[in-house]
Amino acid sequence: MSHKTTSHKTAIQPTRQENYPEWYLQVIKEADLAEHSPVRGCMVIKPWGYSIWENIQKALDGMIKETGHQNAYFPLFIPLSFLEKEAQHVEGFAKECAVVTHHRLEKNSEGKLVPAGLLEEPLVVRPTSETIIGEMFAKWVESYRDLPLLINQWCNIVRWEMRTRLFLRTAEILWQEGHTAHATKEEAIEETHRMLHVYDTLAKEYLAIPMICGEKTESERFPGAESTYCIEAMMQDRKALQAGTSHFLGQNFSKAAEIKFNDKDGEQAYAWTTSWGSTTRLIGAIIMAHSDDDGLMLPPRIAPAHVVLIPILHKEEQKAEILQFCQKLAKDLRQCRLYEEPLRVIVDERDLRGGEKSWGWIKKGVPIRIEVGPRDIEADRFGILRRDRPHREATFFSKAELLFKLSGMLEEMQRGLYEKAVKFRDSHIRKIDNKEEFYAFFMPKNRENPEIHGGFALCHWSGEASVEEIVKKDLNVTIRCIPFDEPEEEGHCVISGKSSMKRVIFAKSY
Repeated sequence: MSHKTTSHKTAIQPTRQENYPEWYLQVIKEADLAEHSPVRGCMVIKPWGYSIWENIQKALDGMIKETGHQNAYFPLFIPLSFLEKEAQHVEGFAKECAVVTHHRLEKNSEGKLVPAGLLEEPLVVRPTSETIIGEMFAKWVESYRDLPLLINQWCNIVRWEMRTRLFLRTAEILWQEGHTAHATKEEAIEETHRMLHVYDTLAKEYLAIPMICGEKTESERFPGAESTYCIEAMMQDRKALQAGTSHFLGQNFSKAAEIKFNDKDGEQAYAWTTSWGSTTRLIGAIIMAHSDDDGLMLPPRIAPAHVVLIPILHKEEQKAEILQFCQKLAKDLRQCRLYEEPLRVIVDERDLRGGEKSWGWIKKGVPIRIEVGPRDIEADRFGILRRDRPHREATFFSKAELLFKLSGMLEEMQRGLYEKAVKFRDSHIRKIDNKEEFYAFFMPKNRENPEIHGGFALCHWSGEASVEEIVKKDLNVTIRCIPFDEPEEEGHCVISGKSSMKRVIFAKSY
């Protein structure tokens, strides 16, 4: 076994330090994940990006079903009157709604197509489905025996965002949304915590991203909810990314939609409801938590391919033999298991130079590359190139060693990415008790071209919304969550100086 390394110019320009927002877009471009669509604010998710989403979807869908939920599908269009039933809800989403007002097109005198056939009632393209699902739940629930009702749907939603960024904030979003109805308040609250734990587990075990679980403040709550819980991650620019939310809706939506049932005593009662969701934003989280200045770096559990075999084809007469060997090796590798699933292996047979292929897969974030040439086959000695190591640092194994060791290596990479992300996050969380230090922490030294700065400030907060308004206006900082794990302690609000019993997480965010 031997190693060799060389220094190189980074594949992604600019680097993270030079211009993090632009670096993010270049990683997406070079990995061929997605691009802007002709429709403003929407994106086209390309096959490599969609494969990542499918792997996340598969893992999460399994976890949702394991907790007793069933998948269903509800309409894309919601009558405007449904939204109006829940006052806070309509107010919270009104500015983001796309509205359908006509049902056909006709040619005008100039031959141009114009909307015609005015609808009796405008239809809103769903920004989220609480109202229409509530309408159906009201039909399905009559008795306490019909509860709990545990439903999930995979679909798209539309929130008319003006400032969009691929995967992080788009007008159309792919997601799952869970909706449940319960006989008691306690059951519903337990459900919101259970599903938040599912998101936390998905992030940790599949995406290799550590999360902080907590509750949102009143001003950051989902419109119409009594409580919103969230998972928050730190990206490499030290900003927070909300990666999933779970809402205890109380009886607000059940009263609006008349979700009533006869309880065990024969009395009529309103159901207690919840909703929870996560989106393709998780792909943005993976990019920003793990990738480097050479491109995407994928945790093996959600990578579309675990291993890519790169045939080195210098001579035409050797081509058939080498390709045949690669296909046989790929078949053998697929017999190996990673987390109880067969290894996903690609043989890159494209008519390109070996270096060009290798760099393409580096930028796509494939965990392991194996170059196979005539000498490697003859010597039974193959160079393993890991995405989490310098790009030419090779470890050499025989074919038998490959088959024996590759799964363990991928598991080690999965753990390593998580541990690295934990270390990064924890090194950028700071307890702050002084207003001056708080402002300095979130203020870049270079105002014109801000450098990476800040992180998570763990501070006392008085519970006043006015404090949130001040830091948002002055620093573009918000309270990301009130962490569950943070113990109660007496202190004073970092901004107002008033008494406080618990620290919260302040950060800049996406």
